[in-house]
Amino acid sequence: MKIHIVRHESFEAPAAIEAWGIAYDHEMTNTHLYKGEKLPEDINFDFLVVMGGPQSPATTVAECPYFDAQKEIALIKKSVDAGKFVLGVCLGAQLIGEALGAKFDHSPNKEIGVFEVTLTEEGKSDPMLAGFPEKFPVGHWHGDMPGLTPESVLLAYSAGCPRQIVRYTPRVYGFQCYFEFSPGAIEGMIMYAGHELEELKGLPYIETPEQLRSHDYSQINNLLFGFLDKI
Repeated sequence: MKIHIVRHESFEAPAAIEAWGIAYDHEMTNTHLYKGEKLPEDINFDFLVVMGGPQSPATTVAECPYFDAQKEIALIKKSVDAGKFVLGVCLGAQLIGEALGAKFDHSPNKEIGVFEVTLTEEGKSDPMLAGFPEKFPVGHWHGDMPGLTPESVLLAYSAGCPRQIVRYTPRVYGFQCYFEFSPGAIEGMIMYAGHELEELKGLPYIETPEQLRSHDYSQINNLLFGFLDKI
């Protein structure tokens, strides 16, 4: 399988997603937007992954010269229309919603840390989430959330955010949460985005760097692998 990953920042790494691809010897290519690389014109891949980032779908090119939301939205729409499997993480999930006609929104709470999410009734019966427990911990680092289209199905929510996993079509999913975090990825997030931890300290869903480092991300990764294995 050919996998293409769109990366907005060096510290928003695909981590366990990339590890899964390597383990199965999938062919993987990347667009490193923060290095000035261009999005692919040809969609000669089977699976598109759009990672997170500090941007939002409303961020302009003037604000971030290497992030063109409209070009990413066009790539996602083209991939969806071609029947590719598409997964968006955090910002990527929000861009999927935009590509399918749903505006992103601000989450009721900012979440940074590992907090439990709960499957909806639809989530419990979703074939890609088969084997998932009804409630499970997963990573978070966000202040926004993806929009919902009339056809989309909400599969999971958390106490801090009502939209955590969304199925847009049977081949298109948005994860507001992070299943791919690893100890190395968390260190990168703390290094480059750790100022948010201090700025948001005291809010109900904000962990400390020490708490972020203390989690066993392998258990969360195993849920991700179960999802990816079904593609």
